[in-house]
Amino acid sequence: MKVFVISDMEGVAGIVKWEQTTGGDPMYEEGRRLYTEEINAAVRGARAGGATEIVVMDCHGAGKAWSFNSLVPDLLDPGCDYVVQEKWTEYTEFLEQGCDAALFVGMHAMAGAARGVMNHTVSGQQWRNLWFNGRLVGETGINAALCGTWGCPVLLVTGDEAVCAEGHELLGQGLTTVAVKRGLGRFSARQVPPLRARGLIEDGARRALGDPKAVSPYDPGRPCEIRVELTTTSAADEYRHKAGVEIVDSREIVSRADDWWRAWQQFFF
Repeated sequence: MKVFVISDMEGVAGIVKWEQTTGGDPMYEEGRRLYTEEINAAVRGARAGGATEIVVMDCHGAGKAWSFNSLVPDLLDPGCDYVVQEKWTEYTEFLEQGCDAALFVGMHAMAGAARGVMNHTVSGQQWRNLWFNGRLVGETGINAALCGTWGCPVLLVTGDEAVCAEGHELLGQGLTTVAVKRGLGRFSARQVPPLRARGLIEDGARRALGDPKAVSPYDPGRPCEIRVELTTTSAADEYRHKAGVEIVDSREIVSRADDWWRAWQQFFF
């Protein structure tokens, strides 16, 4: 069984501040260790659940050379390979080869989510809201659509309670979720201690792989319209000359194509 572990930092137990997730800040090194150990837990659980090949892809944009490179290699479980990509969503090789399941670790809720710890939709982008064929989504939806393009189902989401609820709403009740914290505000949470959180994630990954058909691969629909509400009028400028992208008003753009992947590529790359 081939398993893709896709990870982000903000949903990790013990992390509630940007300083823990921003490359070069003093607290970032603590965040990296917490992050790596939750991924290790998912890798252990995946192996116990029958995985024979595991690839980990860091999807956290920490800034500078740390973007998509936040894992601590010396601490990473030797039972997996890991990917450092240059641009988010560019690595698709493992999916193209045929991947049986994806496990999402350390996810955060979409921008504006009530009690979503560090909620946002794609750091570094001036996006207020994102829709796929009229459905409001966050980064869980983006990653799920990426996996779904090649028929790979998402079986596990870990993070705070808000993103677990978001995952169920998007992917259905067959999704296994592990909540490691409950948001009290955007930068505060009641948290499960990291050691216990890792045990819960390991068990969740093992259980999730027990039924690979519990969740269908996510397809936003065909044809596909991606709509983005931006935070400022100047944010629309970079999209003015992208083929297939329409600026519908001063803070809103639309990309349309036959399927999600083509619509995504048109405006994101």
